[in-house]
Amino acid sequence: MIRIANGQGFWGDWLEAPVRLVDQGPIDFLVLDYLAEVTMSILQKQKQEDPALGYARDFPPLIGRLAKKLKDRGIKVVANAGGVNPAACAHAVLKAAPGLKVAVVHGDNVFERIDEFLAKGYEMRDMDTGHPLSSIRERILSANAYIGAFPLAEALDTGADIVVAGRSTDTALTLAPMVHRFGWQPDDWDKLAAGTIAGHIIECGAQCSGGNCQVDWEKIPNMSDVGYPIIEAEPDGSFVVTKHAGTGGRVHTDTVKEQLLYELGDPKNYITPDCIADFTTVRLSDIGPDRVGITGIRGGPRPETLKLSISYSDGWKAIGTLVYSWPGSVAKARAADRIVRERLVALGLTFDEIHTELFGLNACFGPLPNNATPPNIDPPELQLRIGVRGHDRKAVDRFTRELIPLVLNGPPGATGFGEGRPAVREIVAYWPALIPRHEIETRVEVIS
Repeated sequence: MIRIANGQGFWGDWLEAPVRLVDQGPIDFLVLDYLAEVTMSILQKQKQEDPALGYARDFPPLIGRLAKKLKDRGIKVVANAGGVNPAACAHAVLKAAPGLKVAVVHGDNVFERIDEFLAKGYEMRDMDTGHPLSSIRERILSANAYIGAFPLAEALDTGADIVVAGRSTDTALTLAPMVHRFGWQPDDWDKLAAGTIAGHIIECGAQCSGGNCQVDWEKIPNMSDVGYPIIEAEPDGSFVVTKHAGTGGRVHTDTVKEQLLYELGDPKNYITPDCIADFTTVRLSDIGPDRVGITGIRGGPRPETLKLSISYSDGWKAIGTLVYSWPGSVAKARAADRIVRERLVALGLTFDEIHTELFGLNACFGPLPNNATPPNIDPPELQLRIGVRGHDRKAVDRFTRELIPLVLNGPPGATGFGEGRPAVREIVAYWPALIPRHEIETRVEVIS
């Protein structure tokens, strides 16, 4: 049996979680998930401005902080903190923790190969719209293939203390230690599916151990010291979801079920680079306090293609807010929205979209059905939020000058304008596409 803990559900997650996982009980592997689709474009821009950047800069100092304990206790770390520059990330880790052995997985970043792929006749059509990638070629900001667990396991096979990858799948970070330690083969479909689902359960950190839980959430204990999840994995593919004893939060079939349904499409065909997992075969049981046993998982052969995560520039946006107070907060906010829209028309400005929300009335759930009366038709305060998006940056910038004047020349009682003019931000859109698997070749490098 091996213990695999996840201490990072996204870049920006609780900084203390990995440290507490190491300090509060035994683990064999610490996995850290940093990347999201938009994150890759941000990192690509950083690398273009500075070739030494392009990775999650929180990661090296964290490893430096944990280095001695990792070495003394034989804990291996697997992370996708490398972003679009895993080699630079590895060198930064070595600088922070010179006594550790670091292995890097290369091959996922295909930003420089887009024209090569197009020349070979790969249209890389958007999986949602069917449009060919050539239609946005000049606006591409980043392009990465999702790689699976086997390259990460190969990196662990080198004896590395730290494995740094780029755009691996979230689930591969957890599956890789099982492949490495148990010797699972590329066609062990049921075992690979079990490891994949284990990875899915803990990939969002404490979201499966009490965080963001709908079930009896008021009674979940000690959330200020929430325990992050641990998988106790067996060679046959069965596993237990748990957390360190004495930590806050809750591990229960309810919390695990909520996470199982997170970002899930077809439950019978959860497609990854390693296998296809059938979530309908999962069997869960509460086998003790904060212990959920999982068995019965079945899987099938991996697809012949890999998914590309491509980001591209899709115009500009700006979002501004004002707060209106009682009495008449709803009427004031709606009047302010009307005034802004009329002034934009008078200026001859057009946008792809103008969107208005009233926080406290309709922002979370949208318009009430059949024009039903809201529970509080005149709340004590209400936040007006107006956003525009379009491809004309000058028009978007002009919009940012139309909201703040309402403080003096619009409806009474406006506040909440401390940030002044809204910022104009680039819109980064997501383009999912497929590429034949054989086009993506990974390589492991030991950095010293």
